[in-house]
Amino acid sequence: MQATIITIGDEILIGQIVDTNSAWMSHELNKIGVNVYEIISISDDRDHILSAFAKAKQQSDIVLVTGGLGPTKDDITKKTICEFFDDHLELNQEVLDHVTRLFKEYVKAPMVDMNKDQALVPSRAQVISNQYGTAPGMWIEDEETIFVSMPGVPFEMKALMSDGVIPKILNIGELPFIHHRTILTAGQGESTIATRLEQWENNLPAHIKLAYLPSLGTVRLRLSSRGMDKDFILRTVDDQIKQLYVLINDVIVGESNDESLVHAVVHLLKEKSKTVATAESCTGGKIASLITEIPGASKVFMGSTVTYATQSKVDMLGVDPAIIEKYSVVSEQVALEMASKARIKFKSDYAVATTGNAGPTQGDSDAPVGTVYIGIATPEKAYALRFMMGNHRERVVQKTINKALELLQKELIGQ
Repeated sequence: MQATIITIGDEILIGQIVDTNSAWMSHELNKIGVNVYEIISISDDRDHILSAFAKAKQQSDIVLVTGGLGPTKDDITKKTICEFFDDHLELNQEVLDHVTRLFKEYVKAPMVDMNKDQALVPSRAQVISNQYGTAPGMWIEDEETIFVSMPGVPFEMKALMSDGVIPKILNIGELPFIHHRTILTAGQGESTIATRLEQWENNLPAHIKLAYLPSLGTVRLRLSSRGMDKDFILRTVDDQIKQLYVLINDVIVGESNDESLVHAVVHLLKEKSKTVATAESCTGGKIASLITEIPGASKVFMGSTVTYATQSKVDMLGVDPAIIEKYSVVSEQVALEMASKARIKFKSDYAVATTGNAGPTQGDSDAPVGTVYIGIATPEKAYALRFMMGNHRERVVQKTINKALELLQKELIGQ
Protein backbone atom coordinates (compact mmCIF):
# COMPACT_ATOMS: atom_id res chain seq x y z
CA MET A 1 0.00 0.00 0.00
CA GLN A 2 1.29 3.43 -0.97
CA ALA A 3 0.49 6.70 0.82
CA THR A 4 0.73 10.41 0.21
CA ILE A 5 0.77 12.85 3.12
CA ILE A 6 -0.55 16.38 2.55
CA THR A 7 -0.24 19.11 5.17
CA ILE A 8 -2.33 22.23 4.63
CA GLY A 9 -1.51 25.62 6.07
CA ASP A 10 0.14 28.89 5.12
CA GLU A 11 1.80 28.91 8.55
CA ILE A 12 3.95 25.97 7.44
CA LEU A 13 4.94 27.56 4.14
CA ILE A 14 6.03 30.86 5.71
CA GLY A 15 8.08 29.07 8.37
CA GLN A 16 5.87 30.09 11.28
CA ILE A 17 5.59 26.49 12.43
CA VAL A 18 7.48 23.30 11.62
CA ASP A 19 5.60 20.37 10.11
CA THR A 20 6.18 17.61 12.65
CA ASN A 21 2.97 15.80 11.71
CA SER A 22 4.36 14.31 8.52
CA ALA A 23 7.43 12.83 10.20
CA TRP A 24 5.32 11.22 12.91
CA MET A 25 2.75 9.85 10.45
CA SER A 26 5.48 8.47 8.18
CA HIS A 27 7.04 6.64 11.09
CA GLU A 28 3.74 5.12 12.17
CA LEU A 29 2.77 4.10 8.63
CA ASN A 30 6.15 2.50 8.06
CA LYS A 31 5.68 0.35 11.16
CA ILE A 32 2.54 -1.23 9.71
CA GLY A 33 3.92 -1.77 6.22
CA VAL A 34 2.57 1.29 4.39
CA ASN A 35 5.07 2.93 2.05
CA VAL A 36 5.00 6.75 2.03
CA TYR A 37 5.49 7.83 -1.58
CA GLU A 38 5.35 11.61 -1.13
CA ILE A 39 4.98 14.31 1.52
CA ILE A 40 3.87 17.79 0.46
CA SER A 41 2.86 21.00 2.22
CA ILE A 42 0.38 23.28 0.51
CA SER A 43 -1.36 26.59 1.12
CA ASP A 44 -4.92 27.22 2.29
CA ASP A 45 -5.95 27.75 -1.30
CA ARG A 46 -8.80 26.02 -3.15
CA ASP A 47 -6.94 25.48 -6.42
CA HIS A 48 -3.81 24.28 -4.65
CA ILE A 49 -5.78 21.78 -2.57
CA LEU A 50 -7.73 20.44 -5.56
CA SER A 51 -4.54 20.04 -7.58
CA ALA A 52 -2.75 18.22 -4.76
CA PHE A 53 -5.72 15.90 -4.22
CA ALA A 54 -5.89 15.02 -7.93
CA LYS A 55 -2.19 14.21 -8.08
CA ALA A 56 -2.27 12.17 -4.87
CA LYS A 57 -5.26 10.16 -6.10
CA GLN A 58 -3.34 9.07 -9.19
CA GLN A 59 -0.27 7.85 -7.30
CA SER A 60 -1.42 6.53 -3.92
CA ASP A 61 -3.79 4.07 -2.31
CA ILE A 62 -4.35 6.28 0.73
CA VAL A 63 -4.04 10.05 1.12
CA LEU A 64 -3.61 11.48 4.61
CA VAL A 65 -4.46 15.16 4.98
CA THR A 66 -3.88 17.34 8.05
CA GLY A 67 -4.86 20.96 8.63
CA GLY A 68 -7.50 23.40 7.50
CA LEU A 69 -10.34 22.01 9.63
CA GLY A 70 -10.75 24.86 12.12
CA PRO A 71 -13.96 26.85 12.63
CA THR A 72 -12.71 30.08 11.02
CA LYS A 73 -13.29 31.22 7.44
CA ASP A 74 -9.68 30.64 6.37
CA ASP A 75 -10.06 26.90 6.99
CA ILE A 76 -11.52 25.70 3.70
CA THR A 77 -10.56 22.04 3.62
CA LYS A 78 -14.03 20.58 4.22
CA LYS A 79 -15.64 22.68 1.50
CA THR A 80 -12.86 21.84 -0.93
CA ILE A 81 -13.17 18.15 -0.14
CA CYS A 82 -16.85 18.37 -1.00
CA GLU A 83 -16.00 20.04 -4.28
CA PHE A 84 -13.39 17.42 -5.14
CA PHE A 85 -15.77 14.53 -4.47
CA ASP A 86 -18.87 16.33 -5.83
CA ASP A 87 -20.39 16.04 -2.37
CA HIS A 88 -22.12 18.32 0.13
CA LEU A 89 -21.88 19.06 3.85
CA GLU A 90 -24.46 17.72 6.23
CA LEU A 91 -24.94 17.92 9.99
CA ASN A 92 -23.57 14.95 11.90
CA GLN A 93 -25.47 14.69 15.17
CA GLU A 94 -22.79 12.58 16.85
CA VAL A 95 -20.17 15.25 16.19
CA LEU A 96 -22.53 18.03 17.31
CA ASP A 97 -23.20 16.23 20.59
CA HIS A 98 -19.46 15.82 21.09
CA VAL A 99 -18.75 19.50 20.42
CA THR A 100 -21.58 20.54 22.74
CA ARG A 101 -20.20 18.35 25.51
CA LEU A 102 -16.68 19.74 25.11
CA PHE A 103 -17.94 23.30 25.43
CA LYS A 104 -20.08 22.45 28.43
CA GLU A 105 -17.28 20.68 30.30
CA TYR A 106 -14.12 22.51 29.28
CA VAL A 107 -14.84 25.86 27.59
CA LYS A 108 -16.09 28.84 29.54
CA ALA A 109 -17.16 30.83 26.49
CA PRO A 110 -20.59 30.12 24.97
CA MET A 111 -20.76 27.99 21.82
CA VAL A 112 -21.48 30.02 18.68
CA ASP A 113 -22.66 28.98 15.23
CA MET A 114 -19.08 28.84 14.01
CA ASN A 115 -18.37 26.11 16.57
CA LYS A 116 -21.52 24.22 15.63
CA ASP A 117 -20.34 24.20 12.02
CA GLN A 118 -17.61 21.77 13.08
CA ALA A 119 -20.38 19.15 13.00
CA LEU A 120 -20.88 19.72 9.25
CA VAL A 121 -19.10 16.92 7.39
CA PRO A 122 -19.18 15.61 3.81
CA SER A 123 -22.12 13.21 3.42
CA ARG A 124 -19.86 10.45 2.07
CA ALA A 125 -17.42 10.64 4.97
CA GLN A 126 -17.08 8.09 7.75
CA VAL A 127 -16.52 10.15 10.88
CA ILE A 128 -13.58 9.31 13.14
CA SER A 129 -14.21 10.73 16.61
CA ASN A 130 -11.74 13.33 17.87
CA GLN A 131 -11.66 12.91 21.63
CA TYR A 132 -9.40 15.93 22.16
CA GLY A 133 -10.94 18.52 19.84
CA THR A 134 -13.98 19.68 17.93
CA ALA A 135 -12.92 18.84 14.36
CA PRO A 136 -13.58 15.17 13.53
CA GLY A 137 -11.45 12.97 11.36
CA MET A 138 -13.06 12.05 8.03
CA TRP A 139 -12.51 8.84 6.05
CA ILE A 140 -13.69 8.93 2.41
CA GLU A 141 -13.35 6.05 -0.03
CA ASP A 142 -13.32 7.03 -3.69
CA GLU A 143 -12.82 4.34 -6.32
CA GLU A 144 -9.38 2.83 -5.50
CA THR A 145 -8.19 5.60 -3.19
CA ILE A 146 -8.91 6.40 0.46
CA PHE A 147 -8.76 10.01 1.65
CA VAL A 148 -8.42 10.71 5.37
CA SER A 149 -8.69 14.30 6.63
CA MET A 150 -7.59 15.18 10.16
CA PRO A 151 -6.99 18.37 12.15
CA GLY A 152 -3.46 19.75 12.13
CA VAL A 153 -3.11 20.03 15.91
CA PRO A 154 -0.45 17.36 16.58
CA PHE A 155 -1.90 15.74 19.70
CA GLU A 156 -5.36 15.57 18.10
CA MET A 157 -3.98 14.09 14.89
CA LYS A 158 -1.89 11.50 16.75
CA ALA A 159 -4.89 10.27 18.74
CA LEU A 160 -7.00 10.03 15.58
CA MET A 161 -4.27 8.11 13.77
CA SER A 162 -3.55 5.73 16.63
CA ASP A 163 -7.13 5.02 17.69
CA GLY A 164 -9.00 5.30 14.40
CA VAL A 165 -7.02 5.51 11.18
CA ILE A 166 -4.34 2.87 11.67
CA PRO A 167 -6.79 0.18 12.87
CA LYS A 168 -8.95 0.86 9.77
CA ILE A 169 -5.91 0.58 7.49
CA LEU A 170 -4.93 -2.72 9.09
CA ASN A 171 -8.40 -4.07 8.36
CA ILE A 172 -8.11 -3.39 4.63
CA GLY A 173 -5.86 -6.35 3.88
CA GLU A 174 -2.50 -8.00 4.47
CA LEU A 175 0.41 -5.57 4.49
CA PRO A 176 4.10 -6.36 3.97
CA PHE A 177 6.45 -6.61 6.93
CA ILE A 178 8.94 -3.73 7.07
CA HIS A 179 12.05 -4.11 9.20
CA HIS A 180 14.81 -1.62 10.06
CA ARG A 181 17.95 -2.12 12.13
CA THR A 182 20.12 0.91 12.78
CA ILE A 183 23.70 0.86 14.02
CA LEU A 184 25.05 4.06 15.58
CA THR A 185 28.74 4.87 15.02
CA ALA A 186 30.98 7.67 16.23
CA GLY A 187 34.53 8.78 15.59
CA GLN A 188 34.80 8.17 11.84
CA GLY A 189 33.22 9.93 8.89
CA GLU A 190 30.77 8.57 6.36
CA SER A 191 33.32 8.10 3.57
CA THR A 192 35.79 6.28 5.83
CA ILE A 193 33.12 3.87 7.04
CA ALA A 194 31.85 3.36 3.49
CA THR A 195 35.37 2.43 2.36
CA ARG A 196 35.68 -0.11 5.15
CA LEU A 197 32.30 -1.62 4.26
CA GLU A 198 32.59 -1.53 0.48
CA GLN A 199 32.96 -5.28 -0.12
CA TRP A 200 30.33 -6.18 2.46
CA GLU A 201 27.91 -3.62 1.01
CA ASN A 202 28.43 -4.93 -2.52
CA ASN A 203 27.47 -8.42 -1.34
CA LEU A 204 24.27 -7.44 0.48
CA PRO A 205 21.23 -9.52 -0.53
CA ALA A 206 18.94 -7.69 -2.97
CA HIS A 207 16.11 -7.39 -0.44
CA ILE A 208 18.30 -5.52 2.09
CA LYS A 209 19.10 -1.85 1.57
CA LEU A 210 21.78 0.14 3.39
CA ALA A 211 21.49 3.86 4.12
CA TYR A 212 24.16 6.14 5.61
CA LEU A 213 22.70 8.80 7.91
CA PRO A 214 25.53 11.17 8.89
CA SER A 215 25.37 13.83 11.56
CA LEU A 216 28.09 15.95 13.17
CA GLY A 217 30.52 13.39 14.58
CA THR A 218 28.19 10.39 14.21
CA VAL A 219 26.94 8.16 11.40
CA ARG A 220 23.94 5.86 11.59
CA LEU A 221 23.85 2.82 9.34
CA ARG A 222 20.30 1.68 8.62
CA LEU A 223 19.56 -1.71 7.14
CA SER A 224 16.03 -1.99 5.74
CA SER A 225 14.05 -4.83 4.26
CA ARG A 226 10.40 -5.47 3.40
CA GLY A 227 8.38 -8.45 2.30
CA MET A 228 5.69 -10.91 3.27
CA ASP A 229 8.00 -13.48 4.95
CA LYS A 230 8.71 -11.94 8.36
CA ASP A 231 10.94 -14.75 9.65
CA PHE A 232 13.13 -14.66 6.53
CA ILE A 233 13.56 -10.88 6.76
CA LEU A 234 14.44 -10.93 10.47
CA ARG A 235 16.92 -13.78 10.02
CA THR A 236 18.75 -12.36 7.00
CA VAL A 237 19.00 -8.82 8.39
CA ASP A 238 20.32 -10.22 11.66
CA ASP A 239 23.00 -12.16 9.75
CA GLN A 240 24.17 -8.96 8.05
CA ILE A 241 24.23 -7.04 11.33
CA LYS A 242 26.53 -9.70 12.83
CA GLN A 243 28.93 -9.23 9.92
CA LEU A 244 28.77 -5.47 10.40
CA TYR A 245 29.87 -5.79 14.02
CA VAL A 246 32.90 -7.82 13.00
CA LEU A 247 33.95 -5.26 10.39
CA ILE A 248 33.55 -1.97 12.33
CA ASN A 249 33.18 -2.91 15.98
CA ASP A 250 35.72 -0.23 16.96
CA VAL A 251 33.36 2.62 15.95
CA ILE A 252 29.97 1.13 16.89
CA VAL A 253 28.54 2.87 19.96
CA GLY A 254 25.02 1.50 20.03
CA GLU A 255 22.05 0.20 18.15
CA SER A 256 18.61 1.71 17.89
CA ASN A 257 16.12 2.53 15.17
CA ASP A 258 15.10 5.80 16.76
CA GLU A 259 17.66 6.72 19.36
CA SER A 260 20.81 8.82 19.29
CA LEU A 261 24.24 8.85 20.90
CA VAL A 262 22.87 10.43 24.07
CA HIS A 263 20.35 7.58 24.39
CA ALA A 264 23.20 5.09 24.13
CA VAL A 265 25.12 6.93 26.84
CA VAL A 266 22.17 7.08 29.23
CA HIS A 267 21.47 3.39 28.58
CA LEU A 268 25.07 2.52 29.48
CA LEU A 269 24.95 4.62 32.65
CA LYS A 270 21.78 2.82 33.74
CA GLU A 271 23.18 -0.58 32.81
CA LYS A 272 26.35 0.01 34.84
CA SER A 273 24.60 1.87 37.70
CA LYS A 274 26.85 4.92 37.20
CA THR A 275 26.15 8.64 37.38
CA VAL A 276 27.35 11.68 35.46
CA ALA A 277 27.47 15.47 35.83
CA THR A 278 28.36 18.20 33.36
CA ALA A 279 30.18 21.52 33.51
CA GLU A 280 29.53 23.41 30.30
CA SER A 281 30.85 26.62 28.85
CA CYS A 282 30.77 26.74 25.05
CA THR A 283 27.92 24.20 24.85
CA GLY A 284 25.73 26.35 27.12
CA GLY A 285 23.97 23.51 28.96
CA LYS A 286 22.95 21.64 25.82
CA ILE A 287 24.56 18.36 26.90
CA ALA A 288 22.61 18.45 30.16
CA SER A 289 19.44 19.32 28.26
CA LEU A 290 19.82 16.36 25.91
CA ILE A 291 20.38 13.97 28.79
CA THR A 292 17.42 15.20 30.82
CA GLU A 293 15.08 14.88 27.84
CA ILE A 294 15.37 11.10 28.16
CA PRO A 295 12.84 9.44 30.48
CA GLY A 296 14.53 7.97 33.54
CA ALA A 297 17.65 10.15 33.24
CA SER A 298 17.16 11.33 36.83
CA LYS A 299 18.60 7.99 37.95
CA VAL A 300 21.96 8.71 36.33
CA PHE A 301 22.25 12.49 35.94
CA MET A 302 23.39 14.33 39.07
CA GLY A 303 23.43 17.94 37.86
CA SER A 304 25.10 20.59 35.76
CA THR A 305 26.68 24.01 35.87
CA VAL A 306 26.65 26.36 32.90
CA THR A 307 29.78 28.38 33.61
CA TYR A 308 29.69 30.47 30.49
CA ALA A 309 31.53 33.50 31.81
CA THR A 310 35.15 33.14 32.88
CA GLN A 311 34.50 34.28 36.46
CA SER A 312 31.68 31.76 36.89
CA LYS A 313 34.18 28.94 36.44
CA VAL A 314 35.94 30.26 39.51
CA ASP A 315 32.84 31.13 41.56
CA MET A 316 30.67 28.10 40.79
CA LEU A 317 33.18 25.33 40.18
CA GLY A 318 36.19 26.51 42.13
CA VAL A 319 38.59 26.53 39.19
CA ASP A 320 41.87 28.10 40.31
CA PRO A 321 42.07 31.60 38.78
CA ALA A 322 45.84 31.21 38.54
CA ILE A 323 45.32 28.32 36.09
CA ILE A 324 43.03 30.47 33.95
CA GLU A 325 45.54 33.33 34.08
CA LYS A 326 48.44 31.08 33.09
CA TYR A 327 46.84 28.87 30.44
CA SER A 328 43.73 30.82 29.26
CA VAL A 329 40.09 29.99 29.85
CA VAL A 330 40.09 27.89 26.67
CA SER A 331 42.76 25.37 27.55
CA GLU A 332 43.40 21.75 28.41
CA GLN A 333 44.14 22.66 32.01
CA VAL A 334 40.86 24.54 32.55
CA ALA A 335 38.78 21.78 30.92
CA LEU A 336 40.50 19.25 33.18
CA GLU A 337 39.78 21.37 36.26
CA MET A 338 36.15 21.88 35.25
CA ALA A 339 35.53 18.16 34.86
CA SER A 340 37.30 17.24 38.09
CA LYS A 341 35.53 19.95 40.11
CA ALA A 342 32.12 19.03 38.66
CA ARG A 343 32.59 15.38 39.60
CA ILE A 344 33.33 16.41 43.20
CA LYS A 345 30.61 19.05 43.35
CA PHE A 346 27.84 16.71 42.21
CA LYS A 347 29.27 13.51 43.76
CA SER A 348 29.01 11.71 40.42
CA ASP A 349 30.99 8.80 39.02
CA TYR A 350 31.76 10.67 35.81
CA ALA A 351 31.85 14.28 34.70
CA VAL A 352 32.11 15.98 31.32
CA ALA A 353 33.30 19.54 30.77
CA THR A 354 33.47 21.78 27.72
CA THR A 355 35.29 25.03 27.15
CA GLY A 356 35.99 26.58 23.80
CA ASN A 357 35.64 29.41 21.35
CA ALA A 358 32.59 28.84 19.16
CA GLY A 359 32.92 32.25 17.52
CA PRO A 360 32.35 34.46 15.74
CA THR A 361 34.69 36.53 17.99
CA GLN A 362 37.46 35.28 20.25
CA GLY A 363 35.97 36.32 23.61
CA ASP A 364 38.13 35.97 26.73
CA SER A 365 40.71 33.75 25.05
CA ASP A 366 43.23 34.10 22.27
CA ALA A 367 42.37 30.61 21.06
CA PRO A 368 41.33 30.54 17.39
CA VAL A 369 37.62 30.25 16.62
CA GLY A 370 36.64 26.58 16.63
CA THR A 371 39.10 25.57 19.36
CA VAL A 372 37.44 23.34 21.93
CA TYR A 373 38.70 21.41 24.94
CA ILE A 374 36.64 18.58 26.39
CA GLY A 375 37.39 17.34 29.89
CA ILE A 376 36.47 13.90 31.19
CA ALA A 377 36.68 12.85 34.84
CA THR A 378 36.19 9.20 35.82
CA PRO A 379 36.58 7.29 39.10
CA GLU A 380 40.19 6.49 38.09
CA LYS A 381 41.45 9.45 36.06
CA ALA A 382 40.84 12.85 34.54
CA TYR A 383 42.01 14.25 31.23
CA ALA A 384 41.19 16.84 28.58
CA LEU A 385 41.55 16.77 24.81
CA ARG A 386 41.84 19.55 22.23
CA PHE A 387 39.73 19.65 19.07
CA MET A 388 39.33 22.00 16.13
CA MET A 389 35.62 22.11 15.24
CA GLY A 390 35.59 24.58 12.33
CA ASN A 391 34.36 28.17 12.18
CA HIS A 392 30.57 27.86 12.05
CA ARG A 393 29.17 28.58 15.51
CA GLU A 394 26.25 26.11 15.48
CA ARG A 395 28.39 23.35 14.00
CA VAL A 396 31.13 23.95 16.57
CA VAL A 397 28.63 23.56 19.41
CA GLN A 398 26.93 20.46 17.97
CA LYS A 399 30.21 18.74 17.12
CA THR A 400 31.44 19.45 20.64
CA ILE A 401 28.30 17.90 22.13
CA ASN A 402 28.66 14.76 20.03
CA LYS A 403 32.37 14.41 20.73
CA ALA A 404 31.85 14.85 24.49
CA LEU A 405 29.17 12.15 24.49
CA GLU A 406 31.39 9.89 22.38
CA LEU A 407 34.28 10.24 24.84
CA LEU A 408 31.99 9.51 27.78
CA GLN A 409 30.53 6.51 25.98
CA LYS A 410 34.00 5.07 25.33
CA GLU A 411 34.90 5.44 29.00
CA LEU A 412 31.73 3.61 29.98
CA ILE A 413 32.32 0.78 27.53
CA GLY A 414 35.85 0.40 28.89
CA GLN A 415 34.59 -0.22 32.41
